[in-house]
Formats: sequence, structure tokens, C-alpha cells
Amino acid sequence: MTAAAAVVGSFAFAGAAVARDQIRIVGSSTVYPFTTAVAEQFGKSGAGKTPVVESTGTGGGMKLFCAGVGEANPDITNASRAIKKGEFEDCQKNGVKDIVEIKVGIDGLTIAQSKNGADTNLTRQQVFQALAEQVPDKDGKLIPNPYKKWSDIDPSLPDVKIEVLGPPPTSGTRDSFHELFMEKGAEAFPALKALKKADSKAFDKVWKSIRKDGAYVEAGENDNVIVQKLEANKDAYGIFGYSFLEENGANLKGVSIEGVEPEYDAISAGKYKGARPLFIYVKKQHVGVVPGMDKFVAEYVSEKAMSKDGYLARKGLVALPKEEADKVRESALGMKTLSADLVN
Repeated sequence: MTAAAAVVGSFAFAGAAVARDQIRIVGSSTVYPFTTAVAEQFGKSGAGKTPVVESTGTGGGMKLFCAGVGEANPDITNASRAIKKGEFEDCQKNGVKDIVEIKVGIDGLTIAQSKNGADTNLTRQQVFQALAEQVPDKDGKLIPNPYKKWSDIDPSLPDVKIEVLGPPPTSGTRDSFHELFMEKGAEAFPALKALKKADSKAFDKVWKSIRKDGAYVEAGENDNVIVQKLEANKDAYGIFGYSFLEENGANLKGVSIEGVEPEYDAISAGKYKGARPLFIYVKKQHVGVVPGMDKFVAEYVSEKAMSKDGYLARKGLVALPKEEADKVRESALGMKTLSADLVN
């Protein structure tokens, strides 16, 4: 009886009974609204039950996704960055051998503020100066961050206290912010560029370390919390994906980065420096066992969903160029699995 129950309870084995008839999805808060829209469309089409979508953050989603194969584990995870080598290895170790990576579109990682705040144009170097735990002094020596106001960094910037609301370390948005803003900002200093060549680990520690004196406020995995706080405080800034900025455009505005505003066309063309790809990861071993997974993937990569005129674009997703979208669609429909040599 016990052995039989174990087989029925997990569909990791061929011929096991299906213990769940609804797709379960976890992961990125940035990708969450897009996947939710696809899930709703899938449910309305009659292809199957509307999937359950949870916002756990990219890192949290990967942990759940890679925990194993079977009814207790999610089928798909959303990610606002590519899977990391360590996560891929965890998946393999736990029996999640066949992973399908699907790039669903492009996002602009934005720094936003209240429409009542002073218009701001920042460089990535200034963002690094505002938020790094240590910054170079005039001689290039690293010192504890002394900047209290934006105007301390540059007199042309607003004369207000530095207060930036952003995601926690488990978030893919936090990872992207580090790589797109903090690392590039650090490289703008000759002393840190030299450090990168001399000691890459020491350099990594500098751009990955955020100050802990209240200038950066971790606001959790729910981007709507950041939106609400920005609406209440015109001097604060917030970090989240472009879709949240577009959705709240009546009350918020984007900060220009190196003279380029976070707008659809600028992100699509790669002119906006905060552009990044968004993904979903599918557990191929669950396809054909959890009903409707292949149909859900087909819905996600369909023209009506992910094209420039599709319903995901209306939600704020920046569409992939047509040629790239066609390749993604072909790979997704063929359930092409991700190989270790393509993971960094």
C-alpha cells in the first residue's frame, strides 16, 4: 500500500497516475503579469484549467523549480534573468534533467519617481555612487559611501536625500540591476576599471555591495509596494520593470539614463541601457503528465501573445524582433532542452 501510494503521489515514474490537473507556475514578479495574462487566456480558451501563478521572485522560483520532479514541484518558473550555472546544477542533481528555456520578450529595468518629483537624468556612474557601500575618493581609494543627497554627487542633481526603493537579493530584478547599473557604473571609474583587471573578485565585491545605511530600502518582491511608496514620496526613487512604469504612468515617470528615457522603442532598439531579456523555464518531464503544458507553451509563444501587436505588448512587454521571435517559437514548440554549455 505504501509503495503504491508513493508511485501515485509522484509522476516522476512512467505510467504513474496524474495527481494534479492544473499547471503550477512560480518565479519572477516582473514576468508575473505576463504569465498571468497567458494563464487567463489559456483558461478562457478551454484548453485546460487556468494555471496557478505565484510571484516568488526569480531566485525563489528557481529554488522551487529545481527541487525535483513530481506533483509537489512546480512545472514552470518565470525569470527576469537567465538561469545561473549553480541553479542549473541543482536542477540536474535533483532529477530535473530536461529544462526548456523560452525567452518571452524584453524588459527595461527602470528607475522611476513620482510625477511630482524634479525631472532627473542619471548616469550609471552616479547610480553606483548613490548606492554602493564603498566608492572611490578623488585619489581612487575606496572609502565608505559619504553621499547623503543626490546633489552631493553632482550639484545638478536634486537637493534631496538619497532614498531608493528596490528588490531584495532573491529577485532577478536585483541581479539585473547589479549587472546593468552597478557593474557598469563602477567600470566608469579608472581606479575600479584597473581593479577589475588586477583582481576581478575584489572588483565584483565592490559593485555587488549595496550600502546598508537606509539609502537603499529593500521593498520585498511585490513591485506594487514600491509604486505605492513612490506615489506617497515625491523625493524617492524606485527600481522595477518597464511594465510597472507603463501601468502606473498616470502617477509615475521614468528617470532618463544617460539621456535616454525608458520607453518602448528605446528598449526594443537597445538604446536604453537598462534593457534585459525575460524568460520562462519549462520542466519537460512534466509535459504530457500535467495536462495542457504543451498547449500553454504554444499560447505563450503565439503571435497573438508575444508579437508587437499582441496582448502581452499591451501589458508592457517589449516584443522580440520578429526573426528572433520565430526562432524562439520553433524551439519552444519543439521543446528543445537547455544544454549545460549554454549556461553561465
